[in-house]
Amino acid sequence: MRVLRLAFFLAVVASTALCQLGAAAATASDRAAAERVLGPRWQQLSRRAGLIFTGTVLSCQMQSPRTGRPVPSVALRFRVDRAIAEVTSGETLTIHEWVGARSLHPPMRPGEHLLLFLYPPSRLGLTSPVGGPQGRVHLDATGGNVAAVPSAAVLSATQQTRSNSSAAHGSAFGALANSPVSVDQLERAIRSARGN
Repeated sequence: MRVLRLAFFLAVVASTALCQLGAAAATASDRAAAERVLGPRWQQLSRRAGLIFTGTVLSCQMQSPRTGRPVPSVALRFRVDRAIAEVTSGETLTIHEWVGARSLHPPMRPGEHLLLFLYPPSRLGLTSPVGGPQGRVHLDATGGNVAAVPSAAVLSATQQTRSNSSAAHGSAFGALANSPVSVDQLERAIRSARGN
C-alpha cells in the first residue's frame, strides 16, 4: 500500500513539474513572438499604451477644428474584436487623431484588421498609435494572426536583432521568423508585461 501511495505521489509531482515547465516554455515563446512582431521594446510599448485592442476599421473621416478640439483631426471608427486594455470586446470605438500625427504612419483603411496600441487620449481627446508604426500591427483576414508582411518598424527591429545576434542565433531567428504569430500569443505577452 505504501509503495502505491509513493508511486502516486511521485507521479503527481512529476506531472506538476512537467506542467510548470510547459507553462514557462509557452511564456518564453510568447515573449519571443512579441519581440519578433513588436520589436525589442515591446514591453515598454505595452505599458505606455492606454488602449490596446484588435479591431476592424469601420470608417475614417476628416474633421475640421471645433470647440473642444481646436485642431484638425481624423475620426476613426473601429469594431473592437478583442479587448486587451481599457476597451470592451464588441463595442464600436471612435478615436480622434491629430492630422499631423497621420504623417507618422500609413492611413488606416476600412476593412483592415489591426492590433492597436494607442496612447491614452489627451485633454483634447486626441490619440495615436504608440511609437507611430510600431503601435499598429496588421492582422490577416481572420484577425487572429499577424499578417505576413511586417511594417517598417518591425523590419527595422528584425534587422537590429539579426545584426546583434550570432550566426547560430540568426539561423534560429530565421526559423522563428517563418512561423505564424497568433494574437493569442501577443495578448498573453502584453498582459504579462502590463502585470495583468
